[in-house]
Amino acid sequence: MEADGFVSRRTSVETPGVDSRVAGAAAGAEFRWLGGRLLDATGGFVGSLPPRMTGEQDFAPVLHRATPETSTSVEPEIDYEGLPQGVATSTHMLAGAVAGIMEHCLMYPIDCVKTRMQSLHPEPGARYRNVMDALRQIVRTEGVWRPIRGVNVLAVGAGPAHALYFACYEKIKFSLSDAIHPGTNSHFANGVAGCMATVLHDAMMNPAEVVKQRMQMFNSPYRSVLDCMGSLLRREGPAAFYRSYTTQLTMNVPFQALHFMTYEYLQELLNPHRQYNPSSHVVSGALAGALAAAATTPLDVCKTLLNTQEAQAIHVIQAEAATAAGAVGAAAGSRHISGLGEAFRTVYRMGGVPAFFKGVQARVIYQMPSTAISWSVYEFFKYIITKRQHERRLRGDRDGDK
Repeated sequence: MEADGFVSRRTSVETPGVDSRVAGAAAGAEFRWLGGRLLDATGGFVGSLPPRMTGEQDFAPVLHRATPETSTSVEPEIDYEGLPQGVATSTHMLAGAVAGIMEHCLMYPIDCVKTRMQSLHPEPGARYRNVMDALRQIVRTEGVWRPIRGVNVLAVGAGPAHALYFACYEKIKFSLSDAIHPGTNSHFANGVAGCMATVLHDAMMNPAEVVKQRMQMFNSPYRSVLDCMGSLLRREGPAAFYRSYTTQLTMNVPFQALHFMTYEYLQELLNPHRQYNPSSHVVSGALAGALAAAATTPLDVCKTLLNTQEAQAIHVIQAEAATAAGAVGAAAGSRHISGLGEAFRTVYRMGGVPAFFKGVQARVIYQMPSTAISWSVYEFFKYIITKRQHERRLRGDRDGDK
């Protein structure tokens, strides 16, 4: 067998007087015994050894020099897919936090466009043909910094949310996979791990999502993130920050289950040996994100409505309630849209079935690079951390041999 230019060879023992243990130990080097002397591969004599136990002692140094080269050439491949044993959960959390912050901050302008394009009754100044047209109009009419207004609150929320998200996912995925199919990948485990990780992620991320989307709306009345948070607390109470939480979970649980299962399946096809392969992580992440985003767009439209409490939608509800009650004053209590059921009914009343897919183009365009960035950064950190652990372990082994 040849590996990295080093060839291991068999040993042939022609003298019956040689101890069988010497013959077994000499496997891997091309030497022959002849008349009690040792011949090299060319037939030249390299030394004389008596056919006794002392011969075994004299032969040992020759073998000892060959052994380290052989072991180095067949050095085991780094298993980066699962971080090394003993790595603290904080390692997963750090990699996840960096991935989450980069994902959301880099794609924030597209997220702003998505929020506006999901408006059920956009104002004349906020009607766009496509994503690029929206970005051009926003920059031209509202300023170059308008597409990233509110990014700071998202960065603050994305760090801890994604830290918990990836740490929970890795822990549950490996534990459940080992319980179901030890030593193999389980799509069921991947889906369950994604769902459980989403519950923790959304619990921390939902308040940031509410503030972010209020800041992203056209003609947003809030001067800053703190002004938006203070206004929400005064006018709508603490419940406003979690009004869309159940809808967010209803959307994100199937989204993440589909996302993780698709990603892991594509990794099996594109990267069967599960090595660090940036191109496969980018392609798998982008396709998984696009598929999951398109399938869950109707729920995202409802979530946006619950977060923004679009004024025109509230007027429609109030008018319908007033007509049903026979008096305008009867609708005074219906000031907010709450609950997934009411959000679905409102979206359907205002635009029918097509309204559930408003902004689907922007959502897919946002999610493809977003999930590609997230997975690429996360897998890169996993690889770097694993490589350093592996090198540290090898140095420790060498020091121990010395």
